Amino acid sequence: MITIYGMGDSGNCYKPRLLCALLGIPFRHVEISTAAGQTREAAFLAKNPNGKVPLLELEDGTLLPESNAILWYLGEGSAFVPDTRRDRAMMLSWMFFEQYSHEPTVAVRRSLLVYPHRKADATPERLEATLQAGNAALSVLAQRLDEAQFLVGGAPSLADIALYAYTHNADEGGFDLGRWPSIRAWLARIEALARYRPQSWLP
Repeated sequence: MITIYGMGDSGNCYKPRLLCALLGIPFRHVEISTAAGQTREAAFLAKNPNGKVPLLELEDGTLLPESNAILWYLGEGSAFVPDTRRDRAMMLSWMFFEQYSHEPTVAVRRSLLVYPHRKADATPERLEATLQAGNAALSVLAQRLDEAQFLVGGAPSLADIALYAYTHNADEGGFDLGRWPSIRAWLARIEALARYRPQSWLP
């Protein structure tokens, strides 16, 4: 059985758990807390020198870090990866957008507000900067969803899983999703998928 090392309340760690649920892939969850310093302990650094979660460990001991790379590994060959070369490239473009524009703003602002150990970093200037940039990223997402049910083609892909993870609880970061009805409708479509599980779910 594969093992996913991660934090239950992390969006990046939720991504592979959600995809496993949707695809019916059994896995073992090992809780590793960044806040408690566990990602900097020698035993974990031996597995991932970058000291971050999630981390996927395969049955043969192969270790794969980075949430979206894990999504690609788990999802390859499934209905969550489009058939055409063009659509696969479009899916990847949204996954890169998630890590470059969405996660550093929407997720980071939530982290600054939710986690006590981040309080010192939550300066008014940083909160304002992440609010403005996060709203811009959500606006880009909404423009796409104004015209499509899902981000690529007519079915959910890995891009939808990647962007769902930190969008569904963006309100915890002070983002008003009521501004974007198309995003709220898209969230509901993801949550209506067969075998969907909320972020609080652990096997």
